[in-house]
Order: sequence, then C-alpha cells, then structure tokens
Amino acid sequence: MSSTALLVMDVQNAVVHRYPDPDYLPRLASAIATARAAGVPVIYVGVGFRPGFPEVSPRNKMFGPMAGRAGGGNDDQAMAIHADVAPADGDAIVTKRRVSAFAGSDLDVLLRAREIDHLVLTGIATSGVVLSTLRQAADLDFRLTVLSDGCLDADPEVHRVLVEKVFPAQADVHTIAEWEPKVSNG
Repeated sequence: MSSTALLVMDVQNAVVHRYPDPDYLPRLASAIATARAAGVPVIYVGVGFRPGFPEVSPRNKMFGPMAGRAGGGNDDQAMAIHADVAPADGDAIVTKRRVSAFAGSDLDVLLRAREIDHLVLTGIATSGVVLSTLRQAADLDFRLTVLSDGCLDADPEVHRVLVEKVFPAQADVHTIAEWEPKVSNG
C-alpha cells in the first residue's frame, strides 16, 4: 500500500520575499488544504544553519558567502515558514543544510519511519530545491508527483522547461487543481 506526503519546501519568509508572485501563496495554501482534507501528511522543509554557519564551506557557490558570518540558526524570523502557509499542529518540519530536501536533514529517516513512498513536491525554487529533491528522491525510489503551479522560479522559462520536459521523466506533473490525493495512507 502506498503512503503519500506533501512536501512544502523553502517557503520561508526570506525566500518568498525574493520571488514576488501574489498568487503563489494562495495556490499553495489550497494544495495544503487539499492534502489535509485527504489525510495526507504535510511536511515542511526549510534551509537553516547554526549560528556562524559552521556547516557552510566557502567553496560552496550558493551558500559560501555566508560562511563565517554572524547569525544563522533556525530562530531567525527571515527563515520561518511564511505565515500564509504556516505549519499546523502535528506537521513535521525538517531543516536541511543544502539545496536538496535530503541534504543534511533527517527527511529520509522521517519518511521511512512513516512508511511514505510517494512524495508530492512543491516549493521555491523549481530550479533549486524542487529539482534537487526530485532527482535525489527518484534515486531513492520514491514515487513522485510535482504540482507545477505549486512551484515557483525566478525564470518562467526555466520553470516551464523543468515541469514540461525534465520532470515528467521521473514524476507525474499536475496542477494543484488537477491533483487528487489518494487516501491510501494507513
């Protein structure tokens, strides 16, 4: 029997602020409501670091500029999940240390413990966390669905190419309105 979870990835205040789309959060909120109504667990994944960013190598092109800076950690309001799609009681929150939701996190352990084998992916950015997580999850033999309008990217053409040409090789791709979660958890 298949068990499904909705992953809401990198929808943190600082990230949402960089991707202004007034329709995105309401769309994502509707996907979260659909999942909850169907009994599908919602798992939030966000990037976070300890104070001083000791996990970040200066060689890392994306995160390297943070290395050695003061601040960081998970208490920073900028890194909190955006209030419009905030976790509910009982939702799992996973902290990752790199782009993929699996990198430096306990996501795989959490999914295996809950016997989840089907992931529904949403998040910011399509070319970042969604792409990296999809590739790693496929290699870990998860069944995958991507909610195309539950993802957002700074470059609309990159988003289009990924959801129309790249992701279908490893995942089913649907809009939020098309997605019908199967109540097979249990």
